[in-house]
Amino acid sequence: MSQRAENEITAIRGEKDAYFRDDPDSPIPADKRANFKGLIYYSPDPTYRVKARLDRYDRPEPTMVVTSKGTKQAYMKHGTFTFQVQGARLRLFVYKSAEDPFARSLFIPFSDETSGSETYKAGRYLDLEEHGGDDYELDFNLAYNPYCAYNDQYTCPIPPRENKLPIKILAGEKNYK
Repeated sequence: MSQRAENEITAIRGEKDAYFRDDPDSPIPADKRANFKGLIYYSPDPTYRVKARLDRYDRPEPTMVVTSKGTKQAYMKHGTFTFQVQGARLRLFVYKSAEDPFARSLFIPFSDETSGSETYKAGRYLDLEEHGGDDYELDFNLAYNPYCAYNDQYTCPIPPRENKLPIKILAGEKNYK
């Protein structure tokens, strides 16, 4: 990973920590913000920044995703990303908001072999901006916890079982303590 890319990740993490510590809309409970020292992350690692191919569905599939509160949220299953990490060929389903299917944001909820031990038990998320092509870069160094990892007042989509990776993704955010 280039020094520039590592610096970008470090800057993003610093901005997030400042937001979580100082902003009134932070998911960190207000009574815990004064002692908030920042989130815990894996060190940036270039092996978790991978080329991925987006296989879009001709007709996105409406689907309901279970949340941390046991309710369901509507999404459109937009396609799949195929990629390799640690020599394993992997696939993750990609979602878009059912409320705004024309939004350019791609949502990739996933869990892996660190979920429940080193990382948040339900899994983590990646977000990407959609562009016209099929070639993307998934940077698991930017994997983040849902807000319900910090505060049970939030309702968060739980990564579907089909998005469980059979390896450890030692990148991105770790458990919040």
